[in-house]
Amino acid sequence: MFSRYEIRLSGTGGQGLILAGMILAEAIAFGEKKQVVQSQNYGPEARGTNSRSDIIISDQEIDYPKALHLDALLALNQAALEENFPALKERGLLLIDSDLVKEVPPVPYVGLPLTRLAKESAGHPQSANMVALGALAALTGQVSLRSLGAAAARYFKDEGLEKNIKALKSGARYGRKRFSGDSSAIAVV
Repeated sequence: MFSRYEIRLSGTGGQGLILAGMILAEAIAFGEKKQVVQSQNYGPEARGTNSRSDIIISDQEIDYPKALHLDALLALNQAALEENFPALKERGLLLIDSDLVKEVPPVPYVGLPLTRLAKESAGHPQSANMVALGALAALTGQVSLRSLGAAAARYFKDEGLEKNIKALKSGARYGRKRFSGDSSAIAVV
């Protein structure tokens, strides 16, 4: 049976969302052996402007490489939520950084303190992107932590890899703990 799953990672340039999208796409392609397309969009200044990375996953060849109806949306700030929420499917997964996004539409969503978890697990807020990937892995079932870790190893070495693996695990652990890995049971947090 044909399936297509669309994920958008959105926030501000400098939050590592383009890198996170590349890691997620590689993890799905090489680790999960699925078809995947990754695209990115960011402002001309890159750092400080809106940024997003779209990942389309399928068990068959992807004939249209643009995300239209998101199954999952990560919003790391308020502007990202407001700009990208209209593309989320009615029953799609909405994951927000609960410390940075304060006004959420009246729909079920997952609010996790992604930046705070990054500081606690990896020692710096820049790993919020990796915490988010770990949470998305636990909540969507589209990719394993093992595949994400292997893909991350292509981008990070030594201490950087170790810290980002801790961030991935923290996000996955928090996602599983709070939501038992069942995205159909997600409620407003």
